[in-house]
Amino acid sequence: MARWRDLRQLTRGYRRWIALAAALSLLGSALALAQPLLAGKAIDTAAGGTVPWPVLGVLGGLFIAQASALALARWVQAYTGETMTRDLRRTVAGHVLRMRLSVLDRVRTGDVIARACGDTTIVKTLVAQSLGTGVAGIAGLIATVLVLGWLDRWLLALVVLLFSVAVGSLLAVVSRLRVASRMAQTAEGALTADLERALGGLRTVRACRAEPVEAARIDRAAGRAYTSNLRMAGLVALSGPTNDLAVSGAFLAVLLVGSTRVAAGETSLGRLVAFTLAMTYLSAPIYEIFQAVSAVQQGSGALHRINEVLSLPTERDHPVGIVPVQRHAGPVLEFRDVWFGYDPSRPVLRGISFAVPSRGHIALVGPSGAGKSTIFALAERFYEPDRGAVLLNGRDVRFTPYDRHRAAVGLVEQDCPLLAGSLRENLLYGAGPAVSESELSRVLAMTGLTGVVAALPRGLDTPVGERGRQLSGGQRQRVAIARCLLARPRVILLDEPTAHLDADSERALAVALREVAAVCALVVIAHRFSTVRSADRVLVIEGGVVAAEGTHEELLHVDEYYRRLAAQPLHP
Repeated sequence: MARWRDLRQLTRGYRRWIALAAALSLLGSALALAQPLLAGKAIDTAAGGTVPWPVLGVLGGLFIAQASALALARWVQAYTGETMTRDLRRTVAGHVLRMRLSVLDRVRTGDVIARACGDTTIVKTLVAQSLGTGVAGIAGLIATVLVLGWLDRWLLALVVLLFSVAVGSLLAVVSRLRVASRMAQTAEGALTADLERALGGLRTVRACRAEPVEAARIDRAAGRAYTSNLRMAGLVALSGPTNDLAVSGAFLAVLLVGSTRVAAGETSLGRLVAFTLAMTYLSAPIYEIFQAVSAVQQGSGALHRINEVLSLPTERDHPVGIVPVQRHAGPVLEFRDVWFGYDPSRPVLRGISFAVPSRGHIALVGPSGAGKSTIFALAERFYEPDRGAVLLNGRDVRFTPYDRHRAAVGLVEQDCPLLAGSLRENLLYGAGPAVSESELSRVLAMTGLTGVVAALPRGLDTPVGERGRQLSGGQRQRVAIARCLLARPRVILLDEPTAHLDADSERALAVALREVAAVCALVVIAHRFSTVRSADRVLVIEGGVVAAEGTHEELLHVDEYYRRLAAQPLHP
């Protein structure tokens, strides 16, 4: 669970606001405690036949001041909690966006979302209900006990005895609340992850008629969350009646014992009324303390889950890498004896080596699982080699900042993911607003998108929908290629750019690729031989190594495996 050191770290930068909330709560408690004393004096004065108008006026002022102080304290608590939650979400989101893909491959996206959203809300409760209110509750409890002791120490002893039983019961509840809270938060994360899984692949779910399967899976997760939350709610619910019973029992006992003391002349009616009123204020600080302890127990579990995310490794630039990417006469991209496996015991690439010149078109061909997409993932630095080196402009990429590297190496994935937003936003994503309209128009023409944009109801400002679903597969692919071209990288990696294109669009794209290859390096994973034939050089990837290389015609004459590939359509 989260430690107090974590709580101190969490409150850094917010402590003065927490202190202000605690001070306002203390002021409200002090104003509340003054009221029974004045009320007792007013009753004793009224018993003598005089109406205590000045005392009543002061009491009215105290009521208004107390309400104002407590209202302001609650606002400060809410402001502090919301501000802290916003900043914590920024931290978690920034960390997740920089997290290593090898780590994200092992976690569930929905659970990470639950921690970034739901758990941070629970931590907000920790700040709002414990770190300020809890301190004020402790101070209010001490002050109330002192006032009660000054009014009547015998009645105070009776109240302490009755409340001790209630406090013991509350502590027993709190000790079980931490475990219940952690289980509930874990169940909520699992539910979010299952829902995200189903919605993310909704078309596949429907195509496979698997709605009942996913609904049952989500229902089981919802059931676990329901049970866990209900158990935690039951534990919290036990606190209210316990506290109320203690207050009611103490109130009746004080009235019975106190009335006998008044009748015996051991105290006055005014002091008994003052004690009774002050005793009613005793329940508030006790409840605040319990709420604070409960919030700590629940919030510590949430903070622990957030810290688990923040402890996951992120992409970090090598300290030597603060130098600009410079052009040089050699290859723009080079693999030297690169070994890599998603599972270290099962390498995908086995000592692969090749070089990409600063201009020209290189095609990668090979069967599924040969390592083509893994080469792209290493070239884009989604993963780092287990052995060997990847070089950009003759420099080991580990010594180049990630931003500079990815500005020089552009990637167009085969599934061409687009983001919710307008077409213009997707085209300029990563390129920035500095792209001129003429440059945008030129790239649209190169990728055959000019007619597509003209047919859209709002042109470039037309929303593309979630994951670009308002566009066809071929249109999404061309948008992804145009987006990459607008960023002007030195190397462009294309994962089968013609997979979703018709014959006319494919011919138009082939012309565009020749233009691109004349100004920068172009590496294409080819699944169609129309793409292979236009390449300046072809690399046959088989078993994680370069099995053969050369032009299309050369490989047809010298490589048996390539001839077999050429005899049938290539598949991803």
